[in-house]
Amino acid sequence: MKLAKKLILYFCFMPVITMAQSAYQEIREGNEAFKKNEFEQAEEKYRASLRKDADLIENSFNLGDALYRQGKYEEASKFFQAVAAKSEDKEIKSKAFHNLGNSLLKEKKLEESIEAYKKSLINNPKDEETRYNYAYAKQQLQEQQKQEQEQQENKDENKEEQEEQENKNQDQENKEEEQQDKEEQQEEKNEEQKEEEQKQQQQEKEQQVSREDAERILEALNQDEKELQEKLKKQKIKQVDINIEKDW
Repeated sequence: MKLAKKLILYFCFMPVITMAQSAYQEIREGNEAFKKNEFEQAEEKYRASLRKDADLIENSFNLGDALYRQGKYEEASKFFQAVAAKSEDKEIKSKAFHNLGNSLLKEKKLEESIEAYKKSLINNPKDEETRYNYAYAKQQLQEQQKQEQEQQENKDENKEEQEEQENKNQDQENKEEEQQDKEEQQEEKNEEQKEEEQKQQQQEKEQQVSREDAERILEALNQDEKELQEKLKKQKIKQVDINIEKDW
């Protein structure tokens, strides 16, 4: 069952005795302002008392209360710590540690708050208010630790998913690069094949031209030879005719 939040703040009221001393007079006026919920005015009075007599427990204790009521928890903690360290009275020490635990709890310093409540109970084991606050702080710490654990688990899970996605992306990139390399290799191969075909076509064309030239040359030679034969034949005939006509 979840505990309801109920933080009791202890206050150190001065007994009505001789108030001739100026420091005590400031404390009394501060207490009157505190009862009226005029916490800023009460703070001023307690600080004035503290300046006049820094050894008084009451002004430091009540100044911590006035600061706490204004939400100045960190500064209030300093005064409650000072009172707990200075006082020899177990009841005052217990109340100072109790109020310190409250301030630390407000600051979300749960582990330190629990330790303060423990010290309060050591000095007054019968204080039910402190025992309640101690249980509440422990419950808050457990919930905080559970949340942190869940957040860490979610973070780890997200990290794994991210790494898995990154691996998938990397695999995809590798596949794309591999495919691109294959396409480039195929393009190079096609280009080489095209160049080879063009070279072969050029060679065939050159060979065709060479054959045609050779045929033309051969035909020309044959024609020349034919003409030469005809010419020789005519010369022979003419020569025979001349010889026949010669008279001895």
